[in-house]
Amino acid sequence: MTARTGAMMTARTVAAISTPDTTGSIAMIRVSGENAIEIAEKIFIPANGKPVSGMAGYTAAYGSIRDKTKLDDGVLLVYRAPKSYTGEDVAEITCHGGVYVARKVLQACINAGARLAEAGEFTKRALLNGKMSLTQAESVIDVINSANGRYLACSNAQKDGALFRKTEEIADKILGVSAHIAALLDYPEEGGAKAGGFEISSRIGLLDDCRLQLSSLLESHEIGRIMREGVITAIVGKTNAGKSTLMNLMTRDDRSIVTDIPGTTRDVIEETVNMDGAVLRLCDCAGIRETGDAVEKIGIELMLKRIEEAALILAVFDNSRPLEKEDYALIEKIAGKTVVCVINKIDLESKTDLSELSARFGNTVKICAKDGASLNALVAAVNGALGINAADLSAGFIANERQRVCALDAKLALTEAIAGIENGAPLDATGFWLENALDALYRLSGKRASARIIDEVFKNFCVGK
Repeated sequence: MTARTGAMMTARTVAAISTPDTTGSIAMIRVSGENAIEIAEKIFIPANGKPVSGMAGYTAAYGSIRDKTKLDDGVLLVYRAPKSYTGEDVAEITCHGGVYVARKVLQACINAGARLAEAGEFTKRALLNGKMSLTQAESVIDVINSANGRYLACSNAQKDGALFRKTEEIADKILGVSAHIAALLDYPEEGGAKAGGFEISSRIGLLDDCRLQLSSLLESHEIGRIMREGVITAIVGKTNAGKSTLMNLMTRDDRSIVTDIPGTTRDVIEETVNMDGAVLRLCDCAGIRETGDAVEKIGIELMLKRIEEAALILAVFDNSRPLEKEDYALIEKIAGKTVVCVINKIDLESKTDLSELSARFGNTVKICAKDGASLNALVAAVNGALGINAADLSAGFIANERQRVCALDAKLALTEAIAGIENGAPLDATGFWLENALDALYRLSGKRASARIIDEVFKNFCVGK
């Protein structure tokens, strides 16, 4: 092999460890590119004595992995282009899961002619080889980082092309109107004949429907962010209402100290919990009450600050006690916030005014925080308050800031086009805004994504994916 041929092979074929860089039961080294099978043949000797080059796609062989000496026993999986993850020839070598041996196998692949893959390069190659759209490629990270079953299902739908299909559907409608305008501008002497009697004003309804679909997608961004990153949530209420018991119920652990002594929680205790959809960054705050204790006063001040910062409030009221001035003070403090009213201690005789609480709060749930069975009702109430129960993210959603900006640009351009039609603007001006909307949608899907945008997307991937 000449130096020039070797350089070309190095540029074409990449390799990386695709399992975590830690000790485990197995490790997998992926090789992808024009010379992947040739490289695998140099370092893998099948136990059946047959050559690797003769292996068909979607077949496996057991054998030994060698460089200058034997490194390990393992399994080789072969995928033939274009029926592979990357769309190229792919060889996946599985060995024992020691960090050292996995790195030695990777080094053997590099010695045989591969180069080390860059972050996300396998998925990037899948994109460039037409195996997936840019939004599908981005969803791979969401699948990897999914914190709960609901977000995983939504991310898998995204990976299957839900958002891509949605944006294509919107773009096709806009393209139809844009094409008619182009025909009218190209053949002005024929009026509407060339455009099939096209009337631009009759397309306002169609364009407005596209704008509404984009608005819905933009709203999905916030719900997706809550499911992925979490929402700051403050657990508040008067002393002994059961805030710490609620915290322990949600974390499934004795995270907060629970006693019958008022004022036990003097600081803000924080924890992150998964609520089967929403991820909550919980803060168990000190109980609201008048106190002469200097330390407890600091805790109450922190509680008031957390109320200001929180996007969700879990307001806990004690069913076994009547509403008191501390309860009413709390109700005033949380006015205007997204609140789930948690009526606790329903196992005890009711002495509070449940009808007043129901009237004041749209989202109310009755529980016994000491009973684990109450968690399901609380989860439903929280997801309902955050809009997660009503959202169908499996139909496609805006998963990151890049996508949000593209969708927003498309919506703003459509708004300008519709306003132009309504105000009698020249056709070329309307066509200009429709082209801008199409450009934004194509940037979203990746049809017109620049190399810089693609590089920016994949720099957040791990090496080996």
